[in-house]
Amino acid sequence: MQLDVLNKAGEKTGRTVDLPEEIFGIEPNDHVIYLSVKQYLAAQRQGTHKVKTRSEVKGSSRKLHRQKGTGGSRKGNIRNPLYKGGGTVFGPKPHEYNLKMNRKEKDLAKMSALSHKAATQAIRILEDVKLEAPKTKDFADILQKLDIYGEKVLYITPEPENNTYLSLRNLPDVKGVILSDLNTYDIMNSNFLVFTEEAAKIFTGEEVEAEKV
Repeated sequence: MQLDVLNKAGEKTGRTVDLPEEIFGIEPNDHVIYLSVKQYLAAQRQGTHKVKTRSEVKGSSRKLHRQKGTGGSRKGNIRNPLYKGGGTVFGPKPHEYNLKMNRKEKDLAKMSALSHKAATQAIRILEDVKLEAPKTKDFADILQKLDIYGEKVLYITPEPENNTYLSLRNLPDVKGVILSDLNTYDIMNSNFLVFTEEAAKIFTGEEVEAEKV
């Protein structure tokens, strides 16, 4: 899959990047995408919910009245769940919501998500832009030139770029991540993916070859 590299004015630079078909051109597996997104959202839950049982609420442990002979029902103490202020029966307890997925499933989910974006032409390659200072307006101007301003955008760089991330964090629909942190949920939760040229070339192996030299 060949994509043009655009400059910050939204114009073609004359350079292209060949994204591998085995990552961006596979038949998407929607079920593993669902499982991966479900796992991500489940991991965001703290699982700290807790209610008090009858052994934990305040109140006397004295039996309210004798068992028989009163004409009324049998009663224990005022911490009985049937009384106001009593304990809760079968209430939530702290536990984890983690779901298991093996590595091959996670990789397939990510590749399926990327293939979905590639099929809908929702991927942009931007030449490496280094902002001299954090400025939201400068980054917003770039998005406007790319004709994706106001859309949910995932901006992907190979390494952390402090000025860039400080510039985009005030844009509510834009999220910046480094390539190694890219996940299926963020891909599917965005309308457009914007790779920097350097990040995109990692998929082609050009960066790896340069390191060997």
